[in-house]
Amino acid sequence: MVNIRKATIDDLLEMQNCNLFCLPENYQMKYYLYHILSWPQLLYVAEDYNKKIVGYVLAKMEDNSKPLHGHITSLAVLRSHRKLGLATKLMRTAQSEMETVFRAEYVSLHVRKSNTAAYHLYTKTLGYEQHDIEAK
Repeated sequence: MVNIRKATIDDLLEMQNCNLFCLPENYQMKYYLYHILSWPQLLYVAEDYNKKIVGYVLAKMEDNSKPLHGHITSLAVLRSHRKLGLATKLMRTAQSEMETVFRAEYVSLHVRKSNTAAYHLYTKTLGYEQHDIEAK
């Protein structure tokens, strides 16, 4: 059984470790601290029965944008816990908080073109639409 819950400051090191195992885009600890201090409502973790962090979502609000919208900075689930719907649950929880707490009109994110599993999650499962493609 895996539990989705709001992240705490005590979770940040395990979130960073999960990021290092899963993704090529890595962040310094101060970036995680900035997120949890600025938008504590938007960081969630997936925690297994041993209290180990096996996934997370790191999200924020684009405060100076019109219309007001949220942004998914990072989403990761350890390979051992994929295909369980955890990424979907993490995303839906963060999206819901952006809408209810901050009144976000939409949520944006970036995904590598080569990451077909993530692209499928965002477009097919979660209903995101492709807005544009950034040049490398």
